[in-house]
Amino acid sequence: MKNKVLHKAGSRGLANHGWLVSRHTFSFANYYDPDRINFGVLRVLNDDFVAAGKGFGTHPHDNMEIISIPLEGDLEHRDSMGNVAVISKGDVQVMSAGTGITHSEYNKNSDRPVKFLQIWLFPKSLNVKPRYNQITLKTEDRQNKLQQILSPDPQDAGVWIHQDAWFYMGNFDEGIETKYQIRKSGNGVYAFVLKGSYIIDGTELSERDGLGISDADAVDIKSGQAGSEILLMDIPMNI
Repeated sequence: MKNKVLHKAGSRGLANHGWLVSRHTFSFANYYDPDRINFGVLRVLNDDFVAAGKGFGTHPHDNMEIISIPLEGDLEHRDSMGNVAVISKGDVQVMSAGTGITHSEYNKNSDRPVKFLQIWLFPKSLNVKPRYNQITLKTEDRQNKLQQILSPDPQDAGVWIHQDAWFYMGNFDEGIETKYQIRKSGNGVYAFVLKGSYIIDGTELSERDGLGISDADAVDIKSGQAGSEILLMDIPMNI
């Protein structure tokens, strides 16, 4: 039997620092809920708003796969590997922190905010060589279908990470139905609604709701209204 965990948008942790407003689906920083530590290898799902010209100063990471997905605006990245880059909507950024890196993230613009998702997954291999990559995808390729944006294979579509995970994004018109087949036995799926609404395996989801499903081979997805956008994460359940 499928197991489900529903995280309503309003139940997420909130950190409001003025220049930063962050919603935490899972325990993070000063937000702690013993029932919301992770979903499988998905450890962090932060929904961040950063004010114009503001950002995160240099800070360290290690042994984590970190994925950033801009939703609005432009985010500037600098790291200890010498990378300097700007990511915008349509881009996907990945860092394998491995043995250790430091980096900073700033809103590139002085006149408008930046909104982005920061996602952390536990890696399947510890102490790998740190690396950075980003790609630009054609957002029209996710109209009424799921576009793969991440996988474990460097030769496959999207960015790759050190984990048996696959990410997809989709933009759907009203009433479009699709069945998603889970890529690897033992994996679960975490769906996060970016805009609009969906019905996933009979569970109704609104904007910024999240739903985790495990012990399943496939999930049924139906968009509730035109312009609905979704992020689907197919991830191992065992850390």
